[in-house]
Amino acid sequence: MKIDAVTIFPDYFAPLQLSLLGKAQERGIVEFGIHDLRDFTTDNHHSVDDTPYGGGAGMVMKPEIWGAALDTLMTPQTDLIILTPAGRRFDQRMAESFAGSTHMVFACGRYEGIDARVGEYYASKNFRVHEVSIGDYVLGGGEVASLVMIEAITRLLPGVLGNPDSLVEESHATDGFLEYPNYTKPPTWREIPVPEILRSGNHAAIATWRSDEAAKRAHK
Repeated sequence: MKIDAVTIFPDYFAPLQLSLLGKAQERGIVEFGIHDLRDFTTDNHHSVDDTPYGGGAGMVMKPEIWGAALDTLMTPQTDLIILTPAGRRFDQRMAESFAGSTHMVFACGRYEGIDARVGEYYASKNFRVHEVSIGDYVLGGGEVASLVMIEAITRLLPGVLGNPDSLVEESHATDGFLEYPNYTKPPTWREIPVPEILRSGNHAAIATWRSDEAAKRAHK
């Protein structure tokens, strides 16, 4: 899988070199490309934004600069992901869908966002354009949201996790339930014991308990 991100703050993506994502790159499972939007500006100040038509607070990112950057990256196999609070809510099902992509480009907006014509243009050219939000709140920009999505998506790729069985039992993997509570040694910590059922050796009863606990969490 190839993943590109376009941003005015390339250093935000330094965590991609760490932990599982760093190892996935070393193994050739995923390839990251981080691109500075300001490299595609033509003025001396490297301006990427301007005042909004119709008035209002804030600034809007210029379409011609985004077009210049994206034109160098887009292919018929590309999924263009535009991060915006107005987008479709990201969830585990969407992560699973994107895990089947061969190339994703994350457009990390700032200020009041990217000129709406950018998404409209690429959609009109039959590219797959996705406006996505990671929740009902506002961030300073799309970089953090992109990192959240990238981690959720890439961990689903074969070979990224050391134990692929972890994908089967984790939160949201089955019926939308959250994961059951997990415990490890010691059997009692600060006077709080591990539930007796988990130490019983009765695997059928443990499976039932875990299912019941996951259902309780889902309905809180």
